[in-house]
Amino acid sequence: MTIRLPGTGGALRTYEPRTEPLAVTPGTPFTSRTVFSAAHVVADPFADVSPDSPAAVDWDATLAFRRHLWSHGLGVAEAMDTAQRGMGLDWAGAAELIRRSAAEAKSVGGRIACGVGTDQIASGSLAEVRAAYEEQLALVEESGAQAILMASRALAAAASGPEDYLEVYGHLLRQAAEPVVLHWLGPMFDPALEGYWGSADLDAATDTFLDVIAAHPDKVDGIKVSLLDAQREIDIRRRLPQGVRCYTGDDFNYPELIAGDEQGFSHALLGIFDPLGPLAAQAVRVLDTGDVQGFRDLLDPTVGLSRHLFQTPTRFYKTGVVFLAWLAGHQSHFTMVGGLQSARSLPHFVTAYELADGLGLFPDPKLAEERMKTLLSVYGVNQ
Repeated sequence: MTIRLPGTGGALRTYEPRTEPLAVTPGTPFTSRTVFSAAHVVADPFADVSPDSPAAVDWDATLAFRRHLWSHGLGVAEAMDTAQRGMGLDWAGAAELIRRSAAEAKSVGGRIACGVGTDQIASGSLAEVRAAYEEQLALVEESGAQAILMASRALAAAASGPEDYLEVYGHLLRQAAEPVVLHWLGPMFDPALEGYWGSADLDAATDTFLDVIAAHPDKVDGIKVSLLDAQREIDIRRRLPQGVRCYTGDDFNYPELIAGDEQGFSHALLGIFDPLGPLAAQAVRVLDTGDVQGFRDLLDPTVGLSRHLFQTPTRFYKTGVVFLAWLAGHQSHFTMVGGLQSARSLPHFVTAYELADGLGLFPDPKLAEERMKTLLSVYGVNQ
């Protein structure tokens, strides 16, 4: 097994892939941490659509991937930004995804939490933002899934200051049937969320975020922090009310945050746990035994791949996630809703392939090699 990969300027070099994947086996849910993988959607490659059309989803392949994650004991965070919410998947598509995935979770006993946002409106008044949130919250609760209150572009545009965030989130938390997860997504993931919680000053924004939680601790299961700032997450984690969890969304620093310190640890809700699912599950099972070093030995080497996939512009990390799912055999093609497969360069794909192969992430390394050669041929690289 050899493959010629292009380097700087297109010069080809020989690369020898691994011949054996990392040995992992499915297992039961974890005891020491609650772990969600934010899962991608599989596009229907035969649908005659344009990037501006409503998403055409291959439901069979999409649900099969969720069963794969559940089989390893992971929870599924559904209809999040990894599923291209607001980047190819509109509210109608997300609603169908939530219904189908929640029903599938119920049938197999899998854990699921679903994103609640306002993406059925592009903009609006605070009252319209609240109504949009309420519509999505009702659907998620009716499906039987846990709700994740996502950051809203429309709220970011409509809010005049911290008091508007306190009012909108307080209104939603008071009517939530069960405790929810609050999601703080930083502008590196979505530039439209700059200044969320009423301030571009992160210290001030953090105070408002914590004020929301402090006012309704019985309605907040936890928070997901996606700011790619490990120390800020730790500082927030230490200020949470008793019983409110921190779910790391930091795809740069997750091993140390999940491992924790003498004052606490983070659970996980991560996009990188889509391609890392089986390996991440194995690492957390090691952590369940109390072996923190063994956990770090398994998970630390994955950070290079994650930082590569989530490099700026960070919002295009979904392209690398789906690319690796194709190479791993979880789907038969490399197309994405909204045509987002074009969002990363060939050098980016080459590095992602090498890093993932080095970790043993491909169940069938030969299949991954053949598919990588197919992609290279599209770019004019002949073997």
